[in-house]
Amino acid sequence: MKQSLKICLSLTIFLSATFSYAQEEANEEDLPLKLQHAEPLYIDLIRDLGARKGEKEWNLGAGITDNLDFDSYEFLVEYEWAVADRLGLEVEVPVTVFSPNAFNRGAESRPGDRVESLKLAAQYTFWVSDKYQTSMALGNIVEFEFTDLNTMSLNNLTQGVLFNPFLIAAKRFTSEWHGLIYTGPRFFNGWNNHENYFAYEINSNLHYMIPGTGNFIGLEVNQLIMDGELKTVLRPQMRVEIKDSLKIGIVPGISLNRDEERFSSFLRLIYEPHF
Repeated sequence: MKQSLKICLSLTIFLSATFSYAQEEANEEDLPLKLQHAEPLYIDLIRDLGARKGEKEWNLGAGITDNLDFDSYEFLVEYEWAVADRLGLEVEVPVTVFSPNAFNRGAESRPGDRVESLKLAAQYTFWVSDKYQTSMALGNIVEFEFTDLNTMSLNNLTQGVLFNPFLIAAKRFTSEWHGLIYTGPRFFNGWNNHENYFAYEINSNLHYMIPGTGNFIGLEVNQLIMDGELKTVLRPQMRVEIKDSLKIGIVPGISLNRDEERFSSFLRLIYEPHF
């Protein structure tokens, strides 16, 4: 009797393990194709290209910019997650604080401190090609921009809304070399005496992914066309894995339009729970 029970128990465990393994293999085969692309660190993506349902990520960012007459300190908290295969959503709250620098200690030309906006965004990867090692996505960002903290009130809470539809195209030239373009218009609809404006952004990226790791080095070029002028900032960068789920991005910035800003730096802490 005992021998029969042992045989039945062993058979049950074996069948259970076999079924579980087969189910995992089937689930992996059923997942949509996803290519690994190096993601820019300053103007980052809403979610990985080809994201799979259930993926999520927290970002904390901090930076400083030398704006000639004053310095600006930026902070952000960002949460992004994939609500369905290839569909990612994001919520972000950026904050900017200003202070005078050695060139101008007055407050006349310095902007007011701000909780910049409530940023809501969505991104859908509509094409992933293993043959061409390419992914493409469409998305849109909506930002409800707040007024300066020193003028904020219940009757004067926001100053307008920004719409930013965008297109992303990313290609793996080799397993190490990755390129990406992120581009789209920016429409701002202002109220309470804040003017409307239109601009167009082009963000170009080239990265070298270190083999066998998630670490990379590269260059992000942020360009904005507004009022007939082209503003360009070069952002060499690197991402380093601290742990499997924790990474840090380091991004210095060099403006080619020295009439508004000189240098900047930005750090991004990325936490991505295991999926």
